[in-house]
Amino acid sequence: MAKKVLVLCTGNSCRSIIAEALINSKFGDQFKAYSSGVDASGKVNPNAKKVLQFNNIWRDEYCSKNIKSLLHNDFDLVVTVCDNAKKTCPIFPGNTKVIHMGFDDPDGKNYEAFELCFEQIKNRLLPLVKSIFE
Repeated sequence: MAKKVLVLCTGNSCRSIIAEALINSKFGDQFKAYSSGVDASGKVNPNAKKVLQFNNIWRDEYCSKNIKSLLHNDFDLVVTVCDNAKKTCPIFPGNTKVIHMGFDDPDGKNYEAFELCFEQIKNRLLPLVKSIFE
């Protein structure tokens, strides 16, 4: 059975959606990733979508959503990817492991910042997520 991973940030428009897509594309049946924001913007940043499309991992189901819409799930792991989400992360029931790995917010920056964010998440977060369940 796939482990459920929630990636949490503030607006759920860039970093958390990129991480959700990377986890889902890299680990297939091992993990099912979700993303949300503690103060969701309600939109996916066009450059985040563009970088995911360029890497052939965009899914139309990816959208910005508030953490409250996912609290009914039993997550095995919650990853906060910004300091605000780390500070305001809700308490999850059971044995949910919560970790933090911050990434610079590319919102408002050029497309290259989104490419850098994508690469950093791929190279830093994916190995960590995998190692937690080994």
